[in-house]
Amino acid sequence: MNATHWGTISNFAIYSAMVFITIAFFSHAIEVAFSVKNVEAKALVSSTGEVIDPSDAKSETEFDFARTDKWGRLGTVMLTLGTIALFGGITARGISAGRVPWGNMYEFSITGSFAFSVAYLFALKRFAIRWLGLPVSIAVLITLGTAITLLYRPSAPLVPALKSTWLVVHVSAAILSGGVFLLANCVAGLYLLLDKYDRMSLPRPRWAVKLPELEELDQLSYRLVAFVFPLWTFAIIAGAIWAESAWGHYWSWDPKETWALITWIAYAAYLHARVTVGWKGRRAAWLCLFAGSTFLFNYVYINVWGTGRHTYSGL
Repeated sequence: MNATHWGTISNFAIYSAMVFITIAFFSHAIEVAFSVKNVEAKALVSSTGEVIDPSDAKSETEFDFARTDKWGRLGTVMLTLGTIALFGGITARGISAGRVPWGNMYEFSITGSFAFSVAYLFALKRFAIRWLGLPVSIAVLITLGTAITLLYRPSAPLVPALKSTWLVVHVSAAILSGGVFLLANCVAGLYLLLDKYDRMSLPRPRWAVKLPELEELDQLSYRLVAFVFPLWTFAIIAGAIWAESAWGHYWSWDPKETWALITWIAYAAYLHARVTVGWKGRRAAWLCLFAGSTFLFNYVYINVWGTGRHTYSGL
């Protein structure tokens, strides 16, 4: 098959991934929504022996997640199939272009979505975080939809500066790091949302009753960042080595380099605050979200509207 055929296969696989992940989104939404049931109060006998009419009592809300477990498992299966389809689409895109598929924003976005999904599925094996399936599927669908509608560019050769073995080393480390960072940010954002209900002495909303306690969310966010931070450090070092090979100097304060360093400093501050200062809970979650916002700013704004040697959006 020629490059055009492989390009068509890639597009079909990406669209198929969106279908699978859309089904995953609806499955997880049903899992949450239909786990709620109202139970009529039963007749009660008071201490005086008087029978209380159940019609005078309010109905009670209970949550039966056993009856929606199949929907949750279906969501996980569909998200897994979508991730596999994404991998096929990325691979076919690389074959079509005759290179690694990380040369523009479209390719980086579909690969980033894949890394985000893989990070979630691997974490799901270790932690009971199926409750993240709904926000993960939403985030992946938004990213893929944006990639297909706004960022898509036909396969094309790499610009000269990208023709290096370091492309595989540096960009793969950056993509994997970004996927795990964003997963940690989802957890931190959820922590802040549920913490607001606790501080206001309000019951959790129905969709959030099955979610873990705040302490568990706090620990999970920290573990994800601590796990992937060394990889992000390696990505920056690899990028500096690549820059020296391509342009003759390790660091030029290019906007993308600068914001990558800002992201590193922000996450380093987060880890330092947790380990040394003892920050936990709300303050740590806000700091985690701030660090994640610097990564997203680098990914979106610098790639699309920024100028410099690292601007390869293709837009």
